[in-house]
Amino acid sequence: MSQELKSLKSTIHPMLDRSEPFRRSLLNWFHANAKDYPWRTTKDPYEILVSEMMLQQTQVVTVLGRGYYRRWLESFPDFNSLAAADESEVLRVWEGLGYYSRARNLHKLAKVVVHELGNQFPSEVVEIESLPGIGKYTAGAIASFAFNSSVPAVDANIARVIVRIFDFQERMDTSYGQKKIWGWANDMVPSSGARAWNSALMELGQTLCKPRVVLCDECPLSACCQSSQPLDLPIKKSKPQMTSIDEHVILAVSKSKVLLEQEKGRRRHGMWKLPARDGKDLKETKLLSKQKYGITRYKMTMHIYQSDNPCARENEQWFKMNELQSLPMPSPYRRALKLINEVSAQEN
Repeated sequence: MSQELKSLKSTIHPMLDRSEPFRRSLLNWFHANAKDYPWRTTKDPYEILVSEMMLQQTQVVTVLGRGYYRRWLESFPDFNSLAAADESEVLRVWEGLGYYSRARNLHKLAKVVVHELGNQFPSEVVEIESLPGIGKYTAGAIASFAFNSSVPAVDANIARVIVRIFDFQERMDTSYGQKKIWGWANDMVPSSGARAWNSALMELGQTLCKPRVVLCDECPLSACCQSSQPLDLPIKKSKPQMTSIDEHVILAVSKSKVLLEQEKGRRRHGMWKLPARDGKDLKETKLLSKQKYGITRYKMTMHIYQSDNPCARENEQWFKMNELQSLPMPSPYRRALKLINEVSAQEN
């Protein structure tokens, strides 16, 4: 590390001085180590928007490694194709990523861009933030990545880096904490080159300044960092304990058809699942399997029962086997359908 960088600790914090050599150090490190993400090779606001919406609650390894980003752009390559699609088709392509409100918001946003904005995506951060499902971070990310606007974009990675650099010893998940972090981020963002700057801070948080692992000896900003115990930061409210919930559903197969229930709740509205029943009414019914899955802060145990010729209730419908693949369905129920062969064999 150069003597020039080492001398910074005795001066005004270099993160607030845009001419300090720390900036060159970070950007040089980034250009040498940056991951080759597809959204980093485009300035198309639609492709960047899709990546940001997917990454809100999902890790990069899932979005790219399991092909969600690629399949989405193959199905809906632009705002026009997404706006013209049915919601069921949108949910089906999103299936497996969870948090389906993200897909619905993308769909709504595409319609606004096409039908109200003349297919012109806005470039100003305030206008971007007014679109459906767009928050402060996503607006800043699109403005800086697609249009190189000099605005901050504080995601969890950047927030963690900033908190450690400034040794912020208060909770970050309060209005005061967020105001401080965003204020520092705004003061740091350069007047030009914000796309590379925000990307570099994110990369630093993803690779060297992780929640439980810090590689300070390799960090290009170690000379500027004021934290002596980085793993103790950031300070946040404790997460609530996971709650266990038992779910009882039936797998009914009759005449090569399967009975499904359409969700009406806010989280999975419009998607299809195995019909729910009261567990007390299924004591004499054959239990096929127990499958576990997680959703937000809940640990779900799905009890799947074999049911013979039940009557379809409200919001329930029989589907042919060859129709199942095209239906939007949360992943736990899609996996449960693998039991169909076992039930069908007994029916025959």
